[in-house]
Amino acid sequence: MGDYRGPDAAEALIRSLYAEHGRSLLAYATRLTGDRAAAEDVVQETLVRAWKHADDLTEGKGSVRGWLLTVTRNIVTDRARARAVRPAEVADVEDRPPVESDHSEAVVNTMVVLAALDKVSPEHREVLVELYYRGRSVNEAAKELGVPPGTVKSRSYYALRALRAVMAGTEPEVAR
Repeated sequence: MGDYRGPDAAEALIRSLYAEHGRSLLAYATRLTGDRAAAEDVVQETLVRAWKHADDLTEGKGSVRGWLLTVTRNIVTDRARARAVRPAEVADVEDRPPVESDHSEAVVNTMVVLAALDKVSPEHREVLVELYYRGRSVNEAAKELGVPPGTVKSRSYYALRALRAVMAGTEPEVAR
């Protein structure tokens, strides 16, 4: 590998290591992390550690490539362990529970709608009760009321108009 003693020589060692092993280190780190950007950071950290241990790498003990791959794997492992120890970040939760609305408003609304239903024609009231109170489809309401589905649709249209008029304080139009 040559003599790499001193800061300039260590820099030359890192350049040659990157030229020779950079692509394989990046591929290995990408495979381990699953993230190209994180893999680039790992390779950079691996080369920094190689720069710090330039003397050990030039003494010819073992494989340089093996050393680099081991360091890369250790860095990825250390980062994974650090993430696992750190608690998951969550949004700030307030200590107070959310304010619940008072059910009295729903009771008042129900009373207003029931009073308004009493002021519409019986045919309109029947259709609205079947469709909205009992939750039936147009076909189910038609079957229950013994009228065609088109009649249910028509009555529901005019029934809603009449109900709105009653709730607004005006007289409903002529019932259809």
